[in-house]
Amino acid sequence: MKKLTTTTICIVFMLTCMGQETISKIKRQKALNHLKQTQSDLQVLIKDLSDEQLEYKMDESSWSVAECLEHIAISEKNLIDMIKMSLNEDSDPSKRSEVAMSDDQILSLITSRDQKVKTRKEFEPTDSFGGYNNTWKTFQERRKANIKFLKTTQADLRNHYMQFPFGLIDTYQGVLFMSGHTKRHTDQIKEIIASNNFPQ
Repeated sequence: MKKLTTTTICIVFMLTCMGQETISKIKRQKALNHLKQTQSDLQVLIKDLSDEQLEYKMDESSWSVAECLEHIAISEKNLIDMIKMSLNEDSDPSKRSEVAMSDDQILSLITSRDQKVKTRKEFEPTDSFGGYNNTWKTFQERRKANIKFLKTTQADLRNHYMQFPFGLIDTYQGVLFMSGHTKRHTDQIKEIIASNNFPQ
């Protein structure tokens, strides 16, 4: 009888844990949709570009389309690594009040092209993947893995945090930031394509 009671308690505990949502289904789906949409938008924009178009720069200080893509692929790993590192720390609901922005404000901040920001050295493109095709393949693999992470994680994404220059954000917002970062540089690629001397 004692064994049965213990087993029953364990089953109830497991079912309870399985039923818990660390983020709401709506929020999880919102981020998943954004990750998929920004990947799709980028693919549609660059899929038919020639080598000349991929390498074109508006001026000496500007990035090419290929360099923008490499930066996106690099960031895809660096940002998810930051998120996972934050999840290794203890969750802390008491810090919720220190979160600097809402989800929508995070997306608005990172996607806006009004203010240019110089990236950190570890995020700079250096032809690290050996050409455009490998870069695109790497980005796709990393985005696929990050979508899987978001689909399956049961981590408390709202009560783990990341410190950015503009303030504290939670790790769910870190995922939105990563996806919004793709849109930011997709818009940069649009600017390159729309420039007067872009190869036809």
